[in-house]
Amino acid sequence: MKQDLSRGFEYVHINQREGKPRTSGITEIRGPYYAPMGKRYLADILETMGEYVDILKFSGGSFALMPKRAVRELIDLCHDHKVLVSTGGFVERVLTQGPDAVDRYFEECRELGFDIVEVSSGFLSIPLPDLVRLVERVGDHGMKAKPEVGIQFGAGGASSPEELEAEGTADPSRAIRAAKAFLEAGAPLVMIESEGITESVRSWRTDVAAKIADGVGLDKVMFEAADPAVFSWYVKNFGPDVNLFVDHSQVVQLECLRSGIWGTAGTWGRVVTFKEPPKRESASRPRLVEPRPKAGGR
Repeated sequence: MKQDLSRGFEYVHINQREGKPRTSGITEIRGPYYAPMGKRYLADILETMGEYVDILKFSGGSFALMPKRAVRELIDLCHDHKVLVSTGGFVERVLTQGPDAVDRYFEECRELGFDIVEVSSGFLSIPLPDLVRLVERVGDHGMKAKPEVGIQFGAGGASSPEELEAEGTADPSRAIRAAKAFLEAGAPLVMIESEGITESVRSWRTDVAAKIADGVGLDKVMFEAADPAVFSWYVKNFGPDVNLFVDHSQVVQLECLRSGIWGTAGTWGRVVTFKEPPKRESASRPRLVEPRPKAGGR
């Protein structure tokens, strides 16, 4: 389905963005979880802001409660708008049922049309080599793996700050080692869990975010940004091309920030890019300095 992407007010300057499929400035949005999402609701989001959405993520295993027909409709609608679809971290629930259930899960995800399988381990204690094998197995089933790493055990389940604080946090070097192993196994991108860094903490651990970005590569990580203050910090400190995961209700606010047309007092007019304009075929460029004539007038 061809989309008319022309926008109004084209004389108003906005930061230039890569077109799809993007390699930077990727936005993943949360799908069904905090509220139900049907095809009419999703169609409204994608018809208005679909050009700025790269991935839709089913959270909390929500697809396991929905009719298959409804899941396929949402996935097909995403594909019509060039949006990839992720499972979220439900593989953790399936892992407790053994290897056969995991293979059945991957196969059913492929049959339904999922593009990405998230591989997370916020609640389970799993050796890194086993997680690497899961990443490779996702590829064997014809999908992309997107592993999740972080510093907080017990992340991802709306645990209270007190519960998570009692668990303690891991050194960021562990997350960096895991992320590098996943990328070597074929994962194109790694999700950075927000809990322990900017969510459910007394004060943000922005030092951890910086260490992970430096250690893994900013283009290879996606940061979970649980609220506007968090994604504003990431854009302000890492630039508008940082990869972010936000709730679907926040995609407009995030893109206004990325594009530089709006912001808070701390970001207003400060989010800018300097990119080469699209190349156009033209006549030879005029020379700034004409060559001197050869001796003898020739």
